Amino acid sequence: MSDRLAKQFIRSSVIYALLGMALGILMAASKDHSQMPTHAHLMLFGWVGMTLYAAVYKLWPMAASGRLPFVHAVVAHIALIGLVLGLYLIYGGLSEAGEPIASIASTILTANMALFAWIVWKGTR
Repeated sequence: MSDRLAKQFIRSSVIYALLGMALGILMAASKDHSQMPTHAHLMLFGWVGMTLYAAVYKLWPMAASGRLPFVHAVVAHIALIGLVLGLYLIYGGLSEAGEPIASIASTILTANMALFAWIVWKGTR
């Protein structure tokens, strides 16, 4: 399970990195940098966060045992996609639609990080 989770996270991290870079290029080409917070969150949580998750699951295989790491992986992607969508709407001028999505997604992302902390503590004894 450890290798599978690590591969899944590292593969998704490069997809998020490419999406974040594409958004950055789009902002530069249009000279409209209003989506910079969306770009930053996509790069930080998508590329860097998912890469760090991959490293933890690869370096500490015991952390990947049980059902919780699978739950963590699924929720991490859902929450990130929700957050990016919410931020995109907010900074695209649709705050009423985006704020509840971003708020719920960021709360789930934070709770999921607490779950990851539990997984790390349990798996690195």
